[in-house]
Amino acid sequence: MSGFEGRVYPLGPIATIVNSLAREGIPASQALAGARLTARALRSQDTRVSVNQILRVLRNATELSRDPYLAHHTGQRFHFSILGMYGFAMLTSPSFRQGIHFAVRYQQLVLPLVSVSFAEDHGTGIWNFVPIAHPSIDPALARFLIEQHLSATITLHRDGMGSSFVPLKIHLRFGRPRDATKYEQMFGCPVLFDQEEHQLIFDAAWLDREAILGNEIAHYEAVKLCDDLLEQLQLRAGIAGKIRNLLLTNRLAPMSCAEVARQLRMTGRTLRRRLREERTSFRKVAYELRMRMAVEYLRDTDLTIQEIGRSLGFREDASFRHAFRRWTKTAPQRFRGHLTRAIRRK
Repeated sequence: MSGFEGRVYPLGPIATIVNSLAREGIPASQALAGARLTARALRSQDTRVSVNQILRVLRNATELSRDPYLAHHTGQRFHFSILGMYGFAMLTSPSFRQGIHFAVRYQQLVLPLVSVSFAEDHGTGIWNFVPIAHPSIDPALARFLIEQHLSATITLHRDGMGSSFVPLKIHLRFGRPRDATKYEQMFGCPVLFDQEEHQLIFDAAWLDREAILGNEIAHYEAVKLCDDLLEQLQLRAGIAGKIRNLLLTNRLAPMSCAEVARQLRMTGRTLRRRLREERTSFRKVAYELRMRMAVEYLRDTDLTIQEIGRSLGFREDASFRHAFRRWTKTAPQRFRGHLTRAIRRK
């Protein structure tokens, strides 16, 4: 719950919905009603939105649109070009299989409403889709999200693999509707209802085809940028994000859990409960933040080992070196040397 208000996601999902509604003559002001967003904000690349804002716009769309297949039609507009660096990294993946594994690993950058996973089984590739647990996602909106993501997945596969890509079949947990034949027309394959999972299944032979736009150097650079984007997103999201911001601001004077709780105007017990809801703990947040900062300083700055240790709140050099060994199983100087050699090889 605590992470649903964080404005950390790109505009893609909302902009696509607003543009789709505009084609029906529905103004942006109506599409954005209740989302605390303006049409002007949608024109800024710096605008970030929250899960709750995206859901509000989706709810508006389902109430305003006269298109019974809006989910499918908006999904068809999800191309690599609107997915920013995430889309570029997928497009330049040296192989389709690598591209798919990248998509799953970095999905948090663009898929805040549906969790996706991928597996290969007996010559098939299988995408699984699960809407996130959120009180605003009722069965009707869950159906919208699944149908939209199925269409988007097919569109993205065609962007990368060619326009002839067609799934073998689609599984849906929903009951069979009256217009079931329309689903087969939209997705271009058999659609089975009342299944155990929401799945898109295709011939795994597609994964071994040559990636026409694959480029190892471009992909490597794109993934580095995605690493930075993912780290920034994780640093800002949820109650853990608020804690990280406080720890970053006070990194020269490390704060205890009790001190952080007071800053956030809650009890220590409430803070620990909300962190458990995000499947983490104060100790883990502080531990991971220090480790990330140490790696970033070693990678991106010319600061000495002593200066890095001081900037992270370590009073003694030996304490920092010991902690870094515990985090990475190697000494900080050796770690920096490995990074330098790896960059030169690239």
